[in-house]
Amino acid sequence: MTTESPRWFKSSRSENGGACIEVASNLVASRGVVPVRDSKNPGGPVLNVRADSFASFVAGVKAGQFGAI
Repeated sequence: MTTESPRWFKSSRSENGGACIEVASNLVASRGVVPVRDSKNPGGPVLNVRADSFASFVAGVKAGQFGAI
């Protein structure tokens, strides 16, 4: 079992509006997950998304499958 800690980051495209998430992609190789959390509540819950599911989500966003905000 690994004791590696998540290294959180926000997208460089995030604005200062506060409606951002943070991800920790450094755990993909060791755990196969991408932890996701609300940047406004860093001590709050963390959602661990399977790496393949997260990759599909990102591909969908880039393809415009979820519409514009």
